[in-house]
Amino acid sequence: MPPAPASRNAIRRLLNLSQHTACPCHGCRTGGAHNSLQAISQMRKFATPVDALPVEKEYAFEVAASNLRFGEGVTREVGMDFKNMKARKIAVFTDPIVAKLPPAKMAIASLEAQSDLPFVVYDRVVSEPTEASWRDAIAWARQEDCSHFLAVGGGSVMDTAKAANLFTVYKDADLFDFINAPVGKGLPIQQTLRPLIAVPTTAGTGSETTGTAILDIPSMSFKTGIANRAMKPMLGIVDTLNTRTCSKELHISAGLDVLFHSLESYTAIPYTERMPRPANPILRPAYQGSNPVADIFSMWALHTTVKHLPRIAKNLDDHESLTQMMLAASFAGIGFGNAGVHLCHGISYPISGLNKKGPQYKHTGYNVDHPIIPHGISVALPAPAVFQFTAPSSPSRHREALAVFRGTTPADPSISAIPDTEIGAYLYEAIARFLDNLGVPRGLKAIGYTQADVAKLVDGTIPQRRVLDLAPGIGNVAGMDGREHLTRIIENSMEY
Repeated sequence: MPPAPASRNAIRRLLNLSQHTACPCHGCRTGGAHNSLQAISQMRKFATPVDALPVEKEYAFEVAASNLRFGEGVTREVGMDFKNMKARKIAVFTDPIVAKLPPAKMAIASLEAQSDLPFVVYDRVVSEPTEASWRDAIAWARQEDCSHFLAVGGGSVMDTAKAANLFTVYKDADLFDFINAPVGKGLPIQQTLRPLIAVPTTAGTGSETTGTAILDIPSMSFKTGIANRAMKPMLGIVDTLNTRTCSKELHISAGLDVLFHSLESYTAIPYTERMPRPANPILRPAYQGSNPVADIFSMWALHTTVKHLPRIAKNLDDHESLTQMMLAASFAGIGFGNAGVHLCHGISYPISGLNKKGPQYKHTGYNVDHPIIPHGISVALPAPAVFQFTAPSSPSRHREALAVFRGTTPADPSISAIPDTEIGAYLYEAIARFLDNLGVPRGLKAIGYTQADVAKLVDGTIPQRRVLDLAPGIGNVAGMDGREHLTRIIENSMEY
């Protein structure tokens, strides 16, 4: 059967790509002038000042993830888990919507089924948490002084519970003591936190496996967070029943988070390129760069998401795909929780943060009373331009990703015949088409951003060093070369 004719949008995107090189060096406007090694050399030239003192690179990586329990209906076991741990008092975190749904009701019933197992419920978690909502949850948790924590909900709930746990142990600490530098102090967590069990109700963040927690800082108009292995849940209960009440829009947004957790972690700089080497193991970051263990989890999650997310978008009763996406979210969590993410997430934080004062976009299908760009959507919007930019850093890895989107292997002649210099353009088109088919807004312009917002989006991205330092080819993020690269990526994300 002959291939379907290209759409008008696809033709326009390819014409645009032919004029914007995959090579990220300054001033180059064609893809043929530099090979990948020259491109990497150019990146490194900008990344390291010639008069800088030698800095030792990393030589090791660590693997940390929560224990996972996977199965249909396993939420009902959580009461026994806390009883087995001899919990004195449990803090249950959820949000006003999930509190009324079967996953939370099943968890509460499981706690009530155990004798002498006190618990209190915090159901004020907000979607896309803010500094104010975290401070409210922290104050409540400090007052209740619970011995154990339970989170039942999506990433917002799990992240809020992690923060509440941290600041219950560190009673006198301020929120910004542990928020990632340079926004906060980024202090190491040296005390043992209280046991946390996480029960995800979306197939997205993978927060049940990681020590990462994200919040919005409205005064700064961007998101940031805390990332430390000490914050990871002791157990993630991945119940395949728990996403069956999600809307189509929530499934898509959450699934896109899985997709780009996978792809960003797989294309992050190798862990051996991260600098500086920590002087003490406790200072080794959770986000370490791509590594052999994370690669396995990330690629499985990428394959699974590309196959099953479109099926869910067409049929919310496809239980096989719902189950596979729950697995993919956890697998991607293990992948990025040890390797990290980079540009899509870094740019997404000001996209979400500036929305409240700027475009005030409210995504369809979200029952909230405030503007919201769901996290997965904000991550997806810059993705085509991001991977066009990063492709020269590792053409082979980006070629593998292209093969996944095409439903084939890198050995397929239609993939293997593409020159390294053109992989970025082809991957741009493959990601854009995938997003089109899911009904994702076609770029930043579609949600209300304009060219006048580019500088503010760049300014909000630059502080995200936790993730940008893992981005291939970005150079000195705070310098002119980093700003120029980010400006070009965001400009190319305006529409596709």
